[in-house]
Parts: sequence; C-alpha cells; structure tokens
Amino acid sequence: MRLLTIVGNRPQFVKAWPFSRAASAAGAAETVLHTGQHYDEELSGTFFSELDLREPSYRFEAGGGSAADQLAIMLPSIEQAIDETAPDWVVVFGDTNSTLAGALAARSAAVRLAHVEAGLRSFDRTMPEELNRVVTDQLSDALLCPSALAVENLANEGIRAGVHQIGDVMRDVARLAEPLARGHSAALAELDVEPGSYFLLTAHRQANTRLEPLRRIAAAVREVAEPVVFPVHPRTRAVIDQHQIEFGDGAQLVQPLGFFDFALLLMEARAVLTDSGGIQKEAYWRGVPCITLRESTEWPETISAGWNQLVGTDTAAIVSAANAIGPGPERAELYGDGHAAEATLRVLDTMSSR
Repeated sequence: MRLLTIVGNRPQFVKAWPFSRAASAAGAAETVLHTGQHYDEELSGTFFSELDLREPSYRFEAGGGSAADQLAIMLPSIEQAIDETAPDWVVVFGDTNSTLAGALAARSAAVRLAHVEAGLRSFDRTMPEELNRVVTDQLSDALLCPSALAVENLANEGIRAGVHQIGDVMRDVARLAEPLARGHSAALAELDVEPGSYFLLTAHRQANTRLEPLRRIAAAVREVAEPVVFPVHPRTRAVIDQHQIEFGDGAQLVQPLGFFDFALLLMEARAVLTDSGGIQKEAYWRGVPCITLRESTEWPETISAGWNQLVGTDTAAIVSAANAIGPGPERAELYGDGHAAEATLRVLDTMSSR
C-alpha cells in the first residue's frame, strides 16, 4: 500500500508522528509532502528533528498570505507529487489549507482520499477551519472519526459510506509523548515556573490575531493572579509588536516552543487558556482545566465532561473563569485508546483490497 501523507503545520507534524510509525510497522510505503504552510524553523524544522520524522520527500514554501495564495502554490505541487508517486491513498489531517489542498488535488487526480479527524464540526462557518473540514469530508473516501459525535455529524450531512470511528491520533501522541517530555525537557526550570502555579496561554486563530481581541486577552492576563507563560505564534507576535500590546509583568512572552517543552508545560500547568482545538483535547487527557478563547468548539465532549469552558475573548469572562479554576470531575475516556494510527492503517488496508 502506497501512501502520500500531506502535512503543513505544527499540529499536522505531530499527528504524522504516530501515523508514520504505524505505516512503517504495517509495511506501507509512505511518502511525506510538506506544503510549507508553517515555513520557519521554530514552527517546522524543530518538530521534524525532535520527533525523528523522516524528512519530507516533497517540500514547498506556501508560507503566509491568503488562502487563495496558499492554494495556488499547493495545488499544482501536490498534483505533481501524486503523479510521480502514484499513491493508493492521499492522507490529510485536520482542517488547514494544506488539508483542503490535499483533498482537492486527490479528487482531481482520482486518487482515494483519507481524512484523519473527519466529522468534526464547530458549526461556525465564519471559521476558515470549519469550511476546510466540511469540504474535505465531502471529498473523502475514508473518513476516520475520533468520536461517535463526529460520526453522527457526518450522518446528519448524508455521509455514511467510508465512515469509521477509530479514535484520535492525538490520543496516540499523548500516550507516546508523556515519558519522553518528562525525560527530555527542562522548560519549567528554564522559565522558572513551578508545577501547578502558572497558566499556559496560546492564541493563533485568525479571529484572535486581530487588534481588539488581542487587547482584550492581554487585559485579562494582566488581571489574573497566576503567572502566565505565552509561547507566541509569529502571526500573533506581529500584531503585538505593531500595536505594543502589554500583557503585564506576570506574563512571559516566549518564542514558539519545541514539542517536548510545550508538552511538559501543558502537563504541569494549573490551567490552559487557548484558542487551539488540539490543545483542548490535550488538556483533557492531561487532567488540566481548559479555558477556550472562542465562542464555539469542535470538541464539545470536553465541555460536557466539565474540563473545558468557552469564554470567547471577553476580558471579564476570561478573568472570572481563570480565578474560579479548581480540580475537575472524574474524567471519562474520550477519543479512543491511544492506538488510532494503527486502526487507521487497518481501515486503509482493508479498503485498498476492495
């Protein structure tokens, strides 16, 4: 079985880690294509080295710019790679522009498409990520779902063929990463923070990298009692620097962190404030309360479980939630058992033989 795996940003590099391990163990011939959607060393190169990912056979420089600009670079490049490698499957992850480009190229080349993290819905069509995942699901042959709710979402849209509930590959990552992070990272000492005594903040979504939302988030950070560690995405940093947004003396604004450093900081945080979909799940698996800086989420099970709350970017709501953080309830197992990558390979192998 020949696979062409499309990656382009940090979360996708991480998801590719257990998937590539499973592909190798299953004897699949995997070719990795990096679109360059995240194109600097801090957001890309360090992840490949830390996770010992094989260097991509194809690497492009889609970079920043609009979705249209990125797709214009990605599509012909992916189509060329498909033509040269003749894969049985094109595999895409999540909901980025790289995901959509891979889906469109696979469909154009009449190659079967596998979507890992299919069926997720925030029901907010103002989010580019929501549009990407909806379109990708419509084009996919194998829809690998992390939860029963994702399967239900697809059924409500009339999609039933090729749908499989296999769990979440990020659960695989959490299982594999914890001992490695504890053994490899000195991030707490380097940042001079104690376990359970700080908040971890991330903000990179398009809606939150504008001036007014960032000002409201910064105002909240200035009011919370605990220190805040904020690894700043380059897009967010540009807005902060341009408008000289102040986060206060209790906040450490640092460069994007390596995989193991970030994993350890998340594990040991008192709580996380984030607009990331993936971090909402990671916080749940680590037993870390999550405050989500959005009005909607594609992971509502974490809210129902009592470990996540939506507050948007209202300053008072963020401060109130942060000050009220306490131990969460008992956690049920969500999104699989940590072996979704192996299940995905079994599904693709079975479907290939049909």
